Amino acid sequence: MTPDDRHFMSLALALGRRGMGQTWPNPAVGCVLVRDGVIVGRGWTQPGGRPHAEPQALQMAGEAAKGATAYVTLEPCSHFGKTPPCADALIAAGVARVVSPIQDNDPRVSGGGFARLREAGITVETGLCADQALHDHAGFLMREAQGRPWLTLKLALSLDGRIATATGQSQWITGPAARRKVHALRAAHDAVMVGAGTVRADDPALTVRGFGTRRQPVRVAVSRLIDLPLMSQLARTAKEVPVWVCHGAGASGDLVKAWAGLGAELVDCPLSAGRIDPVPMMQNLGQKGLTRVFCEGGGQLAASLLINDLVDELHVFSGGVMLGAEGLPGVGALGIERLIDAPSFKLVDVCVEENDTHQVWRRVT
Repeated sequence: MTPDDRHFMSLALALGRRGMGQTWPNPAVGCVLVRDGVIVGRGWTQPGGRPHAEPQALQMAGEAAKGATAYVTLEPCSHFGKTPPCADALIAAGVARVVSPIQDNDPRVSGGGFARLREAGITVETGLCADQALHDHAGFLMREAQGRPWLTLKLALSLDGRIATATGQSQWITGPAARRKVHALRAAHDAVMVGAGTVRADDPALTVRGFGTRRQPVRVAVSRLIDLPLMSQLARTAKEVPVWVCHGAGASGDLVKAWAGLGAELVDCPLSAGRIDPVPMMQNLGQKGLTRVFCEGGGQLAASLLINDLVDELHVFSGGVMLGAEGLPGVGALGIERLIDAPSFKLVDVCVEENDTHQVWRRVT
């Protein structure tokens, strides 16, 4: 493959990212069609997962697709779902070559798209920008392989690792630039998740603001007993923006009915040691179609996710304040006695957002 191939695949990956948080349960795919070194068509998966990237690019290209190279960020689908197979559309358009970094692990595809293209005489090349594609599609691939969505944990901390003062005041540890970055991260996920304590303390809206009209993420509140204020922002807006409440079997039937009446969806989850077990909870969210979940705390929920090795990526925003030992810790008790047992992450990025820092860490595998 050539430097031009890498350039056009990078463009396709960038297009695919436009759909992140918008396409679940489908993957956010990008496609670029190139003929004689000129881009003749492009597309990315649209909100709700349809139309797919390839038919959009083909429609833009028209007759120019004949003999072109298609750069597609995931193996073209080969099964009939709500739309015809994208592999068939590429064949019918007369595309001469398909470059795609990774194979789809959906058993309905899983190599079938590549095989169909090759049988039609189309050159298929794989592996280019595979690491980036694997990360971009990690949520979709994880849901197919493990049954759960990719989970990103966000912590907004003081310099000494606190999320609030002793009285619970937390607005604002970080500044406007960092908060805008958080909204961008929300926008790139299917759902935003918080614990009951965060709902009670902060009354968050958990919506994406400042990025124009778009499909809002599902707002997930984790509350064993559904001890959530019925006049909270989540409750008042549940009919406009989806709210899912993950609760335990011991929750009051009256509260279940009340939240259902407000427009929320109730997700019954098993308990472990008197708390919601996050492993089957995440499986439940995967079964409902979510591929990428953005958790914003609080400390106890963050701890339960870390203990159960469910945090795939960690975003730490640090503000230039010190709150002292009496402040509330960003992560609850983990019960770790040996350093070797501590959840470990590798640093992949650091940037400055005005007076704050933003660190990105990924799980050590």
